[in-house]
Amino acid sequence: MSTVTATAVTPVTTTWKIDPSHSQIEFAVRHLMITTVKGRFAGFAGTVQHDEANPSAAVVNVTIDTATIDTREAQRDAHLRSADFFDVEKYPQMTFTAKGATERRGSDFTLTGDLTIHGVTRPVVLEVTEEGRGKDPWGGDRIGFSATTKIKRSDFGLTWNQLLEAGGVAVSDDVRISLDLQLVKQ
Repeated sequence: MSTVTATAVTPVTTTWKIDPSHSQIEFAVRHLMITTVKGRFAGFAGTVQHDEANPSAAVVNVTIDTATIDTREAQRDAHLRSADFFDVEKYPQMTFTAKGATERRGSDFTLTGDLTIHGVTRPVVLEVTEEGRGKDPWGGDRIGFSATTKIKRSDFGLTWNQLLEAGGVAVSDDVRISLDLQLVKQ
């Protein structure tokens, strides 16, 4: 009589770390109701803990240094760092935390998580594309993702604005966020 031994399959979780020198976190807002102003954050870090067999169990943690905002205009950047907007003295970081990807469609998926800005946490949904995977010249494993979402800054307590004489406001409430991230397997 033969005996069959069952082997337990244990999940293999891999940790990936954002490579900030090959990644970008950017935003865009309408200004004076006539044009779009774009900016970025230069300081950020994050990790993704991922199980290839169960992508829906991925854990994502990203921290953004609000003082590193850069719109290529020093006066505007100083205003954005002030209590009128990010209040970087009181709220030096923004965070995004997610647990799991949903609605995977090939290399595209939806990632739902909590975004905290200005001390306020709200759920957000990122539309994500896995851009590719490969080895770097030093033998490390890398993976790339792009993601987009749109938020209302007023939902996070960022309500400063100025009414325009011709109607409308100086800064739109809608903010488009885009991420291009390269991660390195740890």
